[in-house]
Amino acid sequence: MNVDPRALNELLDESQDLQADALRSTRDTLNELVEVHHEAESPDVRESVNFHEGHKESVFSSLAGAPLLAAAGGLTLVGVLASAASAASSQDIQILQTAASIENLAVATYKTALTLPYIGSSSANAVVNKFARVTMNQHAQHADAFNAAARALGGKSQTKPDPAFVPVVNKAVASLSGASAAQGTLGVVGLALELENIAAETYVKDTVLVKSSSNKGLFASIMGVEAQHVAVLLAVQALLKAGAPQLISLAPGTAASLPAAAGSVGFPNAFYKTNSAAPASQGAVK
Repeated sequence: MNVDPRALNELLDESQDLQADALRSTRDTLNELVEVHHEAESPDVRESVNFHEGHKESVFSSLAGAPLLAAAGGLTLVGVLASAASAASSQDIQILQTAASIENLAVATYKTALTLPYIGSSSANAVVNKFARVTMNQHAQHADAFNAAARALGGKSQTKPDPAFVPVVNKAVASLSGASAAQGTLGVVGLALELENIAAETYVKDTVLVKSSSNKGLFASIMGVEAQHVAVLLAVQALLKAGAPQLISLAPGTAASLPAAAGSVGFPNAFYKTNSAAPASQGAVK
């Protein structure tokens, strides 16, 4: 497959620019986030915080919106160990730790995917391969940002993946055993899409749940990057399902061969739903 390296680099540069903007916004709001949190937690202004209904959802309910993950088969991701979530010292810290746990799971999943020949080898689709590597690094940066905020608020870093999603990801990875390159690539893209969508929907929900504008800016900025990941994966998935993997390319002339739906398939909803969002305390440090 021919790939124009200049076009690929331009696309990835745009992704990295969006990532840099998100992280810059995150860093700029951390100090204000800490100040607002400490003011809210002071004895003079402390008040009871009622968690959103989603905080009380069971693990089973949180997985109901992820049909691909629920349908897959049984293998343990290398190096991924889950721990039960429990209450942290505040709602904000729990939300941040859960976000970090989702990012940790995404990093581990992309890392595992890159060990598969049809994703990580020199014979893999160059666009999919580069997307997986760049996106894995971006998720690692997101986890660092969420953990930095949690520590600034007096909480602990969450270094483990979200315990609710680990078993289903393991099953999805197992279902790829013995798959052909075409089937395996489609399976990995589908799994990545589920995780990216969970992250985006969770951060949309968290943007509403948190009280301060600083918190809202933190989640909204990173949510935008996750939404971009979803859009790219939706386009790739559509081409794979259509039996046209040769069009997953940035080679000159490819655009003319794309179906009309290629311009809209990455944006199926005018507004993000939150059906697959994780409960805010689900990935909190025990």
